Amino acid sequence: MANFAKANVTTLKKTASYYLLHIVVAASVAYAVTGDLLVSFTLSLLEPTVQAFAFFFHEKFWDRRLNVSAAAQKVKAESPGMRGFTHAN
Repeated sequence: MANFAKANVTTLKKTASYYLLHIVVAASVAYAVTGDLLVSFTLSLLEPTVQAFAFFFHEKFWDRRLNVSAAAQKVKAESPGMRGFTHAN
């Protein structure tokens, strides 16, 4: 577990800050709609908790996608490709 936390420290920090922000926004909206403090806190904890897990995996997906894209561009830039090739008609 410690290795997992070390390997994902930035994503975990972003997930935690997003979670706190989401709770504040959700509680504010729920209270504005319901006028009930208990209901607003219940709703504000339930949905953002699920959303935080989804956000973590969303970030991991995008990190992987960007890393694969960067690696592909590096390979493309380093390969000679079709330079110097001429096609006779």
